[in-house]
Amino acid sequence: MAYGLLIDGVLVAGAATIDVINPATGEVLAAAPRASTEQAEQSIAAAGRAFPAWSKLSFAERGAVLERLAEALRPRVDEFARLLTREQGKPLDQAKYEVLGAIAALDYYAAQELLPKVLRESAKERIVEQRYPLGVVAAIAPWNFPLLLMVLKVAPALITGNVVIAKPAPTTPLTTLLFGAVAADILPPGVLQTLVDQNDLGGLLSQHPGIAHVSFTGSTPTGKKVLGSAADTLKRFTLELGGNDAAIILDDADLTKVAPSIFRGATANAGQICLAVKRVYAPRAMIDDLCAALGKLASEAVVGNGLEQGTSIGPVQNKAQFEKLLGFIAEARSEGTIVAGGEPLPGPGYFIAPTIVRDLPDDARLVREEQFGPVLPVLAYDDLDDAIARANDSDYGLGGTVWTGDVERGIAVASRIESGTVWVNKHLDLPFDVPFGGAKQSGIGRQQGIEGMEDFTQARIVNAALS
Repeated sequence: MAYGLLIDGVLVAGAATIDVINPATGEVLAAAPRASTEQAEQSIAAAGRAFPAWSKLSFAERGAVLERLAEALRPRVDEFARLLTREQGKPLDQAKYEVLGAIAALDYYAAQELLPKVLRESAKERIVEQRYPLGVVAAIAPWNFPLLLMVLKVAPALITGNVVIAKPAPTTPLTTLLFGAVAADILPPGVLQTLVDQNDLGGLLSQHPGIAHVSFTGSTPTGKKVLGSAADTLKRFTLELGGNDAAIILDDADLTKVAPSIFRGATANAGQICLAVKRVYAPRAMIDDLCAALGKLASEAVVGNGLEQGTSIGPVQNKAQFEKLLGFIAEARSEGTIVAGGEPLPGPGYFIAPTIVRDLPDDARLVREEQFGPVLPVLAYDDLDDAIARANDSDYGLGGTVWTGDVERGIAVASRIESGTVWVNKHLDLPFDVPFGGAKQSGIGRQQGIEGMEDFTQARIVNAALS
């Protein structure tokens, strides 16, 4: 299949191409079009031309277009899922879940509306807060959930009246390009466009005066660069960045229930989730049993090509991340105890056996940094206050979990965790109507919910005298 960039309503070739690697084989899957600076400028200009007409439509009119886009995707779920597995690596059932999630997001936002809020009304005055769209949005998505995370930017931006330039990660551009090809027949020219780069156009987009808002999901170091680039034009931005999410197990928790949830939370999508469980704190008396349970789950996991039936954990998405994880494991082996895994799998592809590590010091890299892979440190605590302090002793604050047999006690502990989201006895529950975002260096702004929609708009206060 030939892939094209969507620019001004037309699918076009790039100025060059990028080889997209299948992480399960290490071989070239496809050649993706790579946009030039000139094509990026064309895209920004086309978006600027499209914005006035799109922004003047009502929410209902824009919602009808989004629903048509969702309807066009429904019969192609399997096609998108297979492509997603081949470019990203996740097992096919997880890929299908992601595609269905993207369609559900379009359905959800198609029905939303931001209504004016009456702040004060009397015989003498009426004060109303209105919301209006910002303009051209640059949506920059990462490689771990390339379709869903892109749509979770595109849908709220479009329904609120903005136009969008979608820039996927260079290692996973294909599902975004296919999404653009579907949208080309539905959305007016310039309303949604797709640009693929080799990580060389992000600065242009974030600095460009024709871009009003940058919605970025990715690593904290890159997010800092986006923030710096946006400063000169004071453009609006939403940053959903890295996490080092702590799971705190309380002494009344049932490990037979908790261990499988912790393992899934740490290894789903091969651990490549910003809100994944990244470190575990458990009472010292429970450590041996917990590590034994996690080690057993790791040994039973089926690691392999996501297209093969029965695979539960796919490959790491790219070679750079694969090598980074091997470095984490090598250091962890020298500082702690490998309970399970600890090795790459033989053969082609970027496969790492799910790895459980114990006995690490708190200053180990695997504890302090975001690993973004199926490698999990388990740490003991003797005092709950100390565990909470250690969990909070991080530059990150994206998410966290508390596991307990007493929900009220769990909520009390969760209320002391310095993160944007903390779950109690559950994980990765992210309904579209509930906002999420990071504390500290895990991000700025909110996604999903009314707050996420409002991030794509500007507040305007209309203050009128009535007499």
